[in-house]
Amino acid sequence: MIGRSTDLRSISISNNDKLSLLSNLATMFNAGIPILETIESMSEDSKGNIKKILDSVRDDLIQGQSIYSAFSRFPRVFNKVTINVIKAAEEAGTLDVVLKDIKSQTQKDMEFMDSVKSALTYPIVILIVFFLVLFVILVVVIPKVSVVFEQLRVELPLPTKVLLFVSNIILDFTLPLVIILILLGAGVVLLYKRKKQILFSILFAFPVISTLVKNIDIARFSRSMFLLLTSGITITNALELTRDVVIRRDIHKTIGEAQETVLAGKRLSEAFKARKDLFPSLIVKIIEAGEKTGTLDKSMEEVSMHMDYQVTSSLKKVVALLEPIMLVMVALLVGGMMFSIISPIYGLISQVGGVGR
Repeated sequence: MIGRSTDLRSISISNNDKLSLLSNLATMFNAGIPILETIESMSEDSKGNIKKILDSVRDDLIQGQSIYSAFSRFPRVFNKVTINVIKAAEEAGTLDVVLKDIKSQTQKDMEFMDSVKSALTYPIVILIVFFLVLFVILVVVIPKVSVVFEQLRVELPLPTKVLLFVSNIILDFTLPLVIILILLGAGVVLLYKRKKQILFSILFAFPVISTLVKNIDIARFSRSMFLLLTSGITITNALELTRDVVIRRDIHKTIGEAQETVLAGKRLSEAFKARKDLFPSLIVKIIEAGEKTGTLDKSMEEVSMHMDYQVTSSLKKVVALLEPIMLVMVALLVGGMMFSIISPIYGLISQVGGVGR
């Protein structure tokens, strides 16, 4: 039983599969089909990890367990926010409505993250192309040119000597270099898993990235708050759950402080006012208006939509700025390497021309 539980906890599925699972579940349940029959029907047409999830949920339901308890066995598929929203919906008898809300919010979150990934695709492709060009020059071009230089016995400039040295290292010590790169890659992965915050703190030291991640965190936080509050979960519990959806440690800490502020009988907006470096005045005002009118859940939805727009807009500006900068950098680096190859040849030609005259 312990082994089975461990296996279930390690199961994960893609975001598209998760959205499809939630969509089918919401559609069939809203059509009036009992939950157990819905799960069994979906399991018949499923395969892979989705089938494992549905079969496990079916077995738990047959044993009389609740849906949220069955879903909680898969923490890599359903986060704490989703589990607690389903739990509240089961207790309130509004599971049909909440499943549609979860599907809708999951779709929005996917679209949001997809826009982030698509914006970063171009710079990453440019970097990959640059390193491929660099590798071809060092492995194919430089060795052939170095033979000519050795035969002519010309004095080489320093940049050319550096290129020849790097090329010789790659060709003469290929296996050790591959082993070193594998070890470095494994070290980075291990460091990421065990000391993730150290890597994040270094990454977030860059102003543009820091601001972008902050806005992404606020968008995800507000979207999760909207879903939790709409489901009837208390604001203090909602704050506790949403701490896990953010990346930046300072925002995580601020949400915890906000929970303590609310527990002390004060408003959520008051806690965020003290951290205007993280939560802009406009967001605080929207939250404050929601608290005064008793529509904090709707205010959180407004904040999430506003931050989605801000992140998308910021990404477009950053990428628009990065494109020409990266192209110029790649052109300069590749051009510099080619000049390092060609300049000795021109030097030799000029010497021969001088002797001829």
